[in-house]
Amino acid sequence: MDKLKAWLSAARLRTLPLSLAGIFCGTALAILSGSYDSTIFLVALVTTICLQVTSNFANDYGDGTKGTDSDDRVGPQRAIQSGALSPKELFVGIIASSTISFFLVLYLVYLAFGANNLGYFLLFLVLGVFAIWAALKYTMGKSPYGYQGLGDFFVFVFFGLVAVLGTKFLFVKMLGLQDVLPAITIGVLSVGVLNLNNLRDVVSDQKHGKNTLVVKMGFQKGKRYHFALMCIAFLSLFAFIVVTQHYKLLVLLVFFVPIALHLIKVARTKIPAELDPELKKLALVRLV
Repeated sequence: MDKLKAWLSAARLRTLPLSLAGIFCGTALAILSGSYDSTIFLVALVTTICLQVTSNFANDYGDGTKGTDSDDRVGPQRAIQSGALSPKELFVGIIASSTISFFLVLYLVYLAFGANNLGYFLLFLVLGVFAIWAALKYTMGKSPYGYQGLGDFFVFVFFGLVAVLGTKFLFVKMLGLQDVLPAITIGVLSVGVLNLNNLRDVVSDQKHGKNTLVVKMGFQKGKRYHFALMCIAFLSLFAFIVVTQHYKLLVLLVFFVPIALHLIKVARTKIPAELDPELKKLALVRLV
């Protein structure tokens, strides 16, 4: 039972809203276009959950073996940090979840395109493999991109553009220029969650050589960057509503009220560790 709790903790189930939001948004765009398939939707959900768990295992392993997850880190203790799982055990878990993710990607792409659309099949299979690579390379290996300040870019691409546009394409087999706008909204809100995490951990990350964008630009500029991300999210969603004339969706802008309150909290915070409670709030608003 203790091992099961350790694996569930390492999977970080509370982060799942990060991955699910893109699938929901892409599916909603497909429904607006008159297309939906419940099997594709469910398999896409399971696939993205597995990719998120793989990413969480890899992040725990990478930061744990590099010493970044030390006693001075803010937030819940990680699996290796707490000793609940050994590096060897977690590495085996990464191999297992990566393998499952690959076969889920393969099945999802087959469901969407069959054997006749070979071009689309291969394109999305490559995207799936690249997504697995991105999940692993964030903190693992000799030069993880998360330690080079590139995490924001990859989060925007995979949690925003690929998740939203890719999901819609699985259903509809086509995209419109306006679809980029909600993809940007989801993408920058995803980057916002990562940036908030990096703001919280800036002291520990700087100490252990994890050069996130916040470490590079400093805490105060990192907060300004956070404000810019939230503004872009609002403007891109508003632009989508105006361009498509789906004015009923204006109700979604109500959920930027808690984001505004969140920004006030960020502006007033001087001690990075005090930002920890804001992570869950922003992740849940993003999912909504």
